[in-house]
Amino acid sequence: MENRFKQSLLDPNTLSVTWELVPGRGAREKAQESALLAAEQAAKGGKVHALTITDNPGGNPAILADYLGQEILKLGIEPLVHFTCKDKNRNQMESQLYALDRAEVRSLLVMTGDYTVSGFKGRPKPVFDLDPTHTLELIAQMNEGLGIPGPKGMSYHQPSDFFAGAAVSPFKGTEAEQMVQYYKLKKKVASGAQFIVTQLGYDARKIHEVLQFMKLNDLNVPLVGNIYILPFGAAKIMNQNQLPGCVVTDKLLAEIDKERTAEDKGVSARLLRAAKMYALMKGMGFAGVHIGGHNIKYEQVEYVIEKGEELSKDWLALVPEFDYPMPNGFYYYEKDPKTGLNTTTPVNRKNLPLDAPVGVAYSGMRLMHSMLFTPGKNFFPVMRKIYKGRKDNRKHGLEHLAKVITNDCKDCGDCAMFELAYLCPMSQCPKNQRNGACGGSYQGWCEVYPNQKQCIYVRAYARLKKYDEEGDLDSHHIPPANWDLYQTSSWSNFFLGRDHSGKILGIPTPEEEAAKAKGADPAK
Repeated sequence: MENRFKQSLLDPNTLSVTWELVPGRGAREKAQESALLAAEQAAKGGKVHALTITDNPGGNPAILADYLGQEILKLGIEPLVHFTCKDKNRNQMESQLYALDRAEVRSLLVMTGDYTVSGFKGRPKPVFDLDPTHTLELIAQMNEGLGIPGPKGMSYHQPSDFFAGAAVSPFKGTEAEQMVQYYKLKKKVASGAQFIVTQLGYDARKIHEVLQFMKLNDLNVPLVGNIYILPFGAAKIMNQNQLPGCVVTDKLLAEIDKERTAEDKGVSARLLRAAKMYALMKGMGFAGVHIGGHNIKYEQVEYVIEKGEELSKDWLALVPEFDYPMPNGFYYYEKDPKTGLNTTTPVNRKNLPLDAPVGVAYSGMRLMHSMLFTPGKNFFPVMRKIYKGRKDNRKHGLEHLAKVITNDCKDCGDCAMFELAYLCPMSQCPKNQRNGACGGSYQGWCEVYPNQKQCIYVRAYARLKKYDEEGDLDSHHIPPANWDLYQTSSWSNFFLGRDHSGKILGIPTPEEEAAKAKGADPAK
């Protein structure tokens, strides 16, 4: 069975178009019926290649995107299901993927997801077991035939046919936020992302920046730009950072405020703005566009497409109309004065100020790390010998107490602080992200605690940059926490090669060491 969305996105002569539907809470309510009616119109119209279906947007419950995707597929148009990493653990995610595969719903947009906000009898417990890089890795392995270890060796499932993408935000105001977005983007592509969709913003330089970054870093997957038909109400919410990841500056908000005084309350102006964004993205070389908007009609989507095609012939002339920089905002590349976009020369970041304070405590942690945790050096052999002699890995009260005091340790036993400049993603990131920030931070602040807590990755970047080591955040992929190690000594797990850091550094387990001494293959 052909995948029209995949074909359109991979065709260099086609600008792929997706239209976002938000089916809402309920099973047979007006929102679900309206979504299906829109799908039917889009299928008949033929200008839209896929309909994207949100997954509990805003952290609120809604009908499962999977099932609605099946109904939309029956109407004759490809669904692009938002597959978020919240609300479920890795086993539930794998089960959900089997169901999608069985239903031939193959196009997925893998994202971290919005932090949970409301639910039955209060706020639900957030679940962020896998991040998007882990999920993309799982999907890539399922596409090859997922291997399952068993008593008689490996068995392999029938290969799936998923076409999975991921998201990135180029619309970040600080150096640290933007750099960790791009570091994570590279990890997503390396983990198997087959296309990338941008988050929402209206700054032409930033729109161009992510395209430039992908080209110059050989991230050779299609890029889809985000277009939102923006009324004043939604613009005001985004301007106040109440919709994480969506950026509307004061200048743009003021323009939209004026537009709503028109006889049509600004409808034609916002449709024209969306069409101009379409033209810009097509002219720049995007592979597709993702069109969204509250309660928009199919006829309005058609207008954006048709008018956008018309305007794309002179797209460079539109660049000055999308001059909406964030105050003192960071750009990855130097500005091109001829086009108003970007050159291919990165800005010199070396002398830019740090985006977060770095205290003396971090210097102490670095010293402790070099003395105790560097394999083969200083006191590492002594520490390994001590932990080899311990019988009970769960008796680690003093170690745990020290880490609670310094890092609010959650005792996962599979510590990722080494990779994150001694900041704990299990306690200090509400979404437990181990491979980079989510897209919801704003001006360096955490999505969940705006103006209260800085994003853990902004802090980690600042700590590492002070020592010219910020590239360490881009060095390798960190696996998900191994819950076999929960409430055990992470120091023991590290020194004995049982946690992910020990494996990455090549620290052998005592069993592997003993097998090697006997001349046996430790892998058997």
